[in-house]
Amino acid sequence: MTELFGRAVADHYHDRMDEPLLVRDGAETQEHPIEAFYFEPFDPESEAGRWLSSWVRAPLLDVGAGAGRHALVFGARVETVAVDVSESLVAVMTDRGVADARVADMFSLPSRFDRDRFGSALVVGTQLSLAGSMQGLRGLLGDLAFVTDADATAVVDGYDPGHEAAAELLGYRPDPTPGLAHRTFHFAYEGAVSETLQFRLFSPDRLREATVGTGWRVADVRRADEGSYYRAALTKP
Repeated sequence: MTELFGRAVADHYHDRMDEPLLVRDGAETQEHPIEAFYFEPFDPESEAGRWLSSWVRAPLLDVGAGAGRHALVFGARVETVAVDVSESLVAVMTDRGVADARVADMFSLPSRFDRDRFGSALVVGTQLSLAGSMQGLRGLLGDLAFVTDADATAVVDGYDPGHEAAAELLGYRPDPTPGLAHRTFHFAYEGAVSETLQFRLFSPDRLREATVGTGWRVADVRRADEGSYYRAALTKP
């Protein structure tokens, strides 16, 4: 998925995309809105932007930074390291002016950065759900705790399975456990198909449960005006 997806975003950025990037689950297909998701400028003065900015401390680690939508803004204010597993996306970020963009897997952060290296972290793009399970989520939160200092903050996001709109997500799979669900889909671009992505969706309450023992606590939750999407701010007790 990584380079197929990254190549599609890079093609869009360089205006050489002849076919759309598709998201598929069985017979259901949607066009992925690359411009809106990755290139629409982040407005730090909007209500949502001010909320997000209020949780950013220097230095900042932007995990799964995509095309650098947030890193471009925050990088002008504080030291920002933007990482993504896709070489194509890192090249796009660099070309757009992100000063420190690196190839790194979010599941190997402790091997890439020293303990207490950062004052805050962004994991925005629902990629936290790729942890796959509550145990995997705890492990990833623990890794984020390792690379951030004792007073650190973090902002993560996801889809709340407890919201009725969650069932409308492409690839949604219900779960009998309250506050949990699955989501499954793959990308298709220019005749190529990615591996199937498996997401574990969790409610804010399940996120609170997952933080126990990781060094984090959920300090605030901001929900979208409508729909199941939310962002959560984490702090260290």
